[in-house]
This record gives sequence, structure tokens and C-alpha cells, in this order.
Amino acid sequence: MSFFYNLDKNKSVEKRIASRLLQLKDAMQAHGVPPKSLDDYMLLATWNLRDFGDRAYGYRTKEPLHYIAEIISAYDLVALQEVNKDLGVFMDLMETLGPWWDYIITDVTVGKRGNDERMAFVFDTRKVKFEKLAAEVVIPPIELRDENGERTVEPAKQLYRTPYLACFSNSWFKFMICTVHIQYGKNLVNSPTRIEEIRAVSNFLANLAKDEHAFANNIILLGDFNIFRPSHDTFKAVTDAGFYVPEELQALPTNAAGDKHYDQIAFYCPTLDAQEAYMNAGVFDFFEHVYTMNDVETYKPEMGNRYYYNSKGEARDQESKARYFKVYWRTQQMSDHLPMWMQIKTDFGRAYLKGIE
Repeated sequence: MSFFYNLDKNKSVEKRIASRLLQLKDAMQAHGVPPKSLDDYMLLATWNLRDFGDRAYGYRTKEPLHYIAEIISAYDLVALQEVNKDLGVFMDLMETLGPWWDYIITDVTVGKRGNDERMAFVFDTRKVKFEKLAAEVVIPPIELRDENGERTVEPAKQLYRTPYLACFSNSWFKFMICTVHIQYGKNLVNSPTRIEEIRAVSNFLANLAKDEHAFANNIILLGDFNIFRPSHDTFKAVTDAGFYVPEELQALPTNAAGDKHYDQIAFYCPTLDAQEAYMNAGVFDFFEHVYTMNDVETYKPEMGNRYYYNSKGEARDQESKARYFKVYWRTQQMSDHLPMWMQIKTDFGRAYLKGIE
């Protein structure tokens, strides 16, 4: 991140932000996020930014945009989910990141099920090249034959929020990447509609990876799958299609509460060994460093009356106040998901040369 973006002239806020940004830098390094490099590897991440642009709990202030930008800037390419119809906050984020960052973004998925959401890829142009292919994924129609051999075609059921596919390259590694926000539906471990969506997009991309005319055969599938546990059928719908998810990531929950494995990063790479490309990975819990539970007093003025009274106008007790800050307000400032990241080897020049000796 390059500079403070359009802050009010409040020195105490500036000092707090500067102090927290330094904490985030140190924490990400201690957490194991490698320093960015122009060669050898790429740092990839996925992050659901809760209602990014919505105003359910008041406006996001400029302060969290600096923290969000600092976290994003530690990586080379980041898939974002839940970008809102109103792009004001998103454009503020891009300006905070700096001029060498670029983005591609979908239009809004219309209808109640689409929730006025967009999906986006933001990337460091010094490291990652956009290969000028981007598309919203449409599941192909289903072809059937009756007992007489007559062919019929039925339209496939599409995902609630259309997956977004784009092609990028870094060093020797050219790949297509698809970000998803799978429907949550009913609060079931193995929701049939959730499994259906995950299976449909996973199988579609696996087939695309096998196509010799595909723009790139290496596929990365990532985003918010609303998977509760890797042991569930929702996760199996990804791996059954042939995708590889590093075991290290399977052990890491990604919701702020720390009990769900909603977000995933998966590989289908027929032109190389996906396990060879995988180097390192993790999930970063920013709430250990910003908007901590020790910060409640600091943010009372920003929370306003909602901190003191619930939607019925009833006074909150201390437990309810703490819950409002922890579960609702601070997650609306930052997110209720944690960023999941992966370090991917991208320089396969030596292996390529050995293959043609």
C-alpha cells in the first residue's frame, strides 16, 4: 500500500492507522507470508469481503480500507467476493492500493438470489499479466436420448451467483482462474443445492482443463464455497472432479469465528504436477491485530446508538454490546471471512529445458 487515502485531518486516527499497519506487516511476515518476489513464485489469495459497499451497519470508514489494502498488497493476485453493486468503496480501495494495481470485475448478478453482488480479481501488474480473457461461467445444456435414440437438450440449472473466469500468466505459468460464491441455502452440512452448484462448476472446469484448445489448461478454482468441513460431501464435490487441495489448507477454517472452512483454493493442472507447484499456504487472522476486542472503547463513537440499543430500541447489556462489536460491526468494517493465501511455484524453466534435452 502506498499512501494514506483521503483521511480526515485527525492525527490520533492517523497514528492509530500507522501503528496498526506496522503490526499487520510484522504479523503477516511472522505468519509465514513470504516477501513478494519478481521471479520464481506467485502469491495468490481469496477473500470474501463482507457486503463490500453495503451500508447495513453504517458506512465503512477510510480506516479499514487501509488495513484491507495492506493485506491485499502482500499478495500478487487476489480474488474478491461480495463486492457490492455500489462500487464507491471498491474504487476507494483500488486508489489506496496504488497505481500499479489493476482489476477486472463482473457486473451485478441480478435477482434476489444474486444479492446484488459482483466478483473481482485485483492484481499487481508488476508481477501478474492479464491475458485478456474473462468470462462468466455458463453451465452447458444437458443432452439426453430417449429409448428410440431421439436426442433432446435441456437447459442446465445455473449457479445463483455466476462464477467468474479469467486468464493470467506469471513467468512460465499460464493459468485460468475461476472465483465462486456458492449459495449457502439451508443451514445443512451437506446441502443438496450447495453440492449441486459445487459439482457443476468443478466438473465444468475439469473438462475445460482437458480441452486442447483451451486458452490455458491449468485451472485454479477458488472462492467462498460455504463448505463447513473438508470431510463433508460439499468438499468431496471439488476433489471428485480431480481438483487438488493442499492438506495444509484443509486444516484451516476461514470464517472469523474459526469454525467453518468456507473458502478454498483448488488446482487442476494437467500440464504439471499440482503438488509440485504448491509451496506454502495459510489463512491470516487480521482480528488478532486490528479491531480487536480490546478496541471496543476506541470505536464506540463510530458505532453510535446501535452499540447501545438493539433494533427494537431496547438497551443492550454488556454481553450484547460485546457481541454487536465482535460479530456485526467490526466484520462489516473488515469482513467475517479471513483471507486464504497460497504460494505457487511459477518458474518451470529448468524442468522445461530438461524435458527437451
